[in-house]
Amino acid sequence: MSDSDNGRVSVAVIGAGSRGMTSYGKYIEDHPELAHVVAVAEPRDYHRNEMVRRHNIPAENVFRTWQELLDRPKLADAVIVATTERLHTAPSVRAAQKGYHILLEKPMASTADECIEIVAAAKRHNIVLAVCHVLRYAPFYVKIKEIIDSGSLGEICTIQHMEGVAWWHHAHSFVRGNFRNVAGSSFVLLAKSCHDIDILRWWIDRPCLRVSSFGHLKHFRREAAPPEAAERCMDCPLADERCPYSAKRFYFGKLNQSGFGWPLAMVIEEPDSAALEKALREGPYGRCVYACDNDVMDSQVVNMEFEDGITAGFTLSAFTPHGRKVRVMGSKGYLEGEEQMIRVLDFLSEQWTEYDVNKLAADMTGGHGGGDQGLMKAFFGAIGNGSAVAIRTGPDVTLDSHLIVFAAEKARLERRVVEMSEMYAGLKPPTNA
Repeated sequence: MSDSDNGRVSVAVIGAGSRGMTSYGKYIEDHPELAHVVAVAEPRDYHRNEMVRRHNIPAENVFRTWQELLDRPKLADAVIVATTERLHTAPSVRAAQKGYHILLEKPMASTADECIEIVAAAKRHNIVLAVCHVLRYAPFYVKIKEIIDSGSLGEICTIQHMEGVAWWHHAHSFVRGNFRNVAGSSFVLLAKSCHDIDILRWWIDRPCLRVSSFGHLKHFRREAAPPEAAERCMDCPLADERCPYSAKRFYFGKLNQSGFGWPLAMVIEEPDSAALEKALREGPYGRCVYACDNDVMDSQVVNMEFEDGITAGFTLSAFTPHGRKVRVMGSKGYLEGEEQMIRVLDFLSEQWTEYDVNKLAADMTGGHGGGDQGLMKAFFGAIGNGSAVAIRTGPDVTLDSHLIVFAAEKARLERRVVEMSEMYAGLKPPTNA
């Protein structure tokens, strides 16, 4: 139950970036009847101060580091851990030890062993752990799950799923941005598409047996640069008219739009033309996409075999518009879904049925097609009523789908099929939970 006498869940936020402040923090701003932010830990002055301003956080509960926050006596019912994934494990384990319920941004951690540490800590200290696989809460994916579980498609034989990252998003996050190389973040399948592997595992609802994967850094390399390309877009003769990856055109275009948030907020702290020009001339987001220190894949495929002979294929591509597409093939019917529209073909009647999720869902606001909102509502509800039954992304199910992702990367690197039994056998027991 919530410690607050008015039933609201009190929250401490660790990491006030685009997810901690703009997504989850914004949900709390919009739903003060459910929760309120009482503490923040964030090293960047602007983001920390903005979080304080938005939530009226008292000065004694404002910290630069997660260590300072968690060294204090327990300040809240729950903590949101929205740091980069390489900084997930230590604060999550420490928060569990102090009795905080945890909302943990995906991916859970950057290695399988660290995931085990977090899961063990959550179980040992009997706290609610919800990992932000928000697609499980988004009406579009929930509707597909309902159709599959209804049996109307018959026996599920195979699923094909694609995540189109979008050329501009990939250039922003995975070529110029924080997730551009494995050493500083993690491999792209974990950083970007653990969502998608998890949703396949949820739909199929069977253990995954084996995995193969192939992927390449196909395009964003120095060898692919046009001969006249400059090191920075601000100096490049191609920048405005001939290059689809122009940082100058893209970010100044965002500056001229109404509102200020992601992705522009990753480049500058405040919407200012002079600050943006300086950032593009000096910072990482102004570099030519062919002159960066990126090493993550821009294209990858994953093949999975599940129990009962069900197969699934996943494709990640930078070279698309933004969005996801799914095809489910069953013995009695076929489903295709894209952009909130689902179509189902019944083999017996040869009739198509369409579902417009925008019309079916009561609330599609927030990120990930209503998924962010659904997750937050479930998390605060679980704390408020003392039951985690509404949490679809708890410790065990999240660990299972993460291990499929780690197996896929192992398969790609070693150029072989990886048995999931190898992954479970290779796990180390937790040490400090």
